[in-house]
Amino acid sequence: MGKYLITGAAGGMGSALCRALTGEGHRVWGLDRASGPSPEGWTLIPADLTKPEEVEAAFRIVQEEAGTLDGIVHAAGIYDLGSLVEMPEADFLRDFDVNLFAAFRVNRAFLPLLAPGGRIVIVTSELAPLPVLPFTGIYAVTKAALDKYAEALRMELQLLGHPVIVLRPGAVRTGMLPVSTEKLAKFCEETKLYSMNAARFRRIVEKVEARSVPPERVAALLSGVLAAPRPRPVYHLNRNPLLLLFRFLPQRMRLWAIRRILT
Repeated sequence: MGKYLITGAAGGMGSALCRALTGEGHRVWGLDRASGPSPEGWTLIPADLTKPEEVEAAFRIVQEEAGTLDGIVHAAGIYDLGSLVEMPEADFLRDFDVNLFAAFRVNRAFLPLLAPGGRIVIVTSELAPLPVLPFTGIYAVTKAALDKYAEALRMELQLLGHPVIVLRPGAVRTGMLPVSTEKLAKFCEETKLYSMNAARFRRIVEKVEARSVPPERVAALLSGVLAAPRPRPVYHLNRNPLLLLFRFLPQRMRLWAIRRILT
């Protein structure tokens, strides 16, 4: 029986993973801003990961109850969409705080609890290594930064005997999908700089999100990664063929294609 810490535990991917792990007989502690009674089978610890003092308080609880951990899974994150030159600075910084700095805080705090061979799994995005689409820049940049952080962490923690694994999923049917639709509509209505074909932009986003998978598929893969004797450094799930094809176009052609579509 293993002992695991999951961030974003009240979200779609996080809660699916908590259920999967407890169903296999493991003990699970979940961190999330959402508060309320712990779900059956695992412990939910309310913690805002943008606040170091709340991360430290969660650490003390897990240290007392678990003693050691066999793995940490970072499923916390937020999706944002908008123009990089119109976005309020507070929103820009918040996205980095949630999507990147939170993982740094949790790993720094909880590393002493990792048992020998204990591993860290970081969920980034299929967008992390791919060319950026317009107005999804802040999400892509923060996930790419998280991906690079995971690579650097892997190089360091291998010297301590801890694998660091990245999962880059495509669209997953969680609360992020309706949020992305709302943010897209709001952006198209409120932007003052970009006169564009909002309907065409919406179709691009819908094509990317149409190939979504249920969070249980992500949980099943993560559960296998946690149990694998020799996990791979990077795993992919539900890669979008349109985004993969877009990657192989020369950069000038990508720019031309976006101008043709959106203007």
